[in-house]
Amino acid sequence: MYKKQFEIRWNDIDANGHLANSAYTNFMSHARMSFFSEFGFSLPEIKSHKLGPVVFYEHMYYFKESFISEPITVTIELSGLSEDGMFFGFDHNFYNQKGDNLAFCEMQGGWIDLSFRKLSALPEKLLKLALQFPKSENFKTITKADTRKHGIKPKSLTDRSIT
Repeated sequence: MYKKQFEIRWNDIDANGHLANSAYTNFMSHARMSFFSEFGFSLPEIKSHKLGPVVFYEHMYYFKESFISEPITVTIELSGLSEDGMFFGFDHNFYNQKGDNLAFCEMQGGWIDLSFRKLSALPEKLLKLALQFPKSENFKTITKADTRKHGIKPKSLTDRSIT
């Protein structure tokens, strides 16, 4: 399990005085990029392959409040990876200084070829590194069908009746 610690700052809280939902997303993104770097996926390394990570979805579950100046720990475990490395899933947990679980997020994403703006498999070098990521208890091999499991499809504004 990978861990990254943060302190809740003034700009991380919302009108209710607790950690804002957008801050959870920002902490996860920051933690993921640190995670990638520590496992050989530094930004210069992935850019050298003309790749970038993209998020398909993040499903958050909130359990307990946290407040300004409190330390929090974000953990990351790989919950899924496609055979070619194109698709990945991560489980994130948020903990306070006592170890109480504040929130959980499951996210899924993939790698995009930055030249062609299309999803891309990982090169062999990066796939070998990805296979070494710490895995969650529920780790599975992701298929393309898994990326569509929620059945949500884009709807054009012209496809909707406006009243």
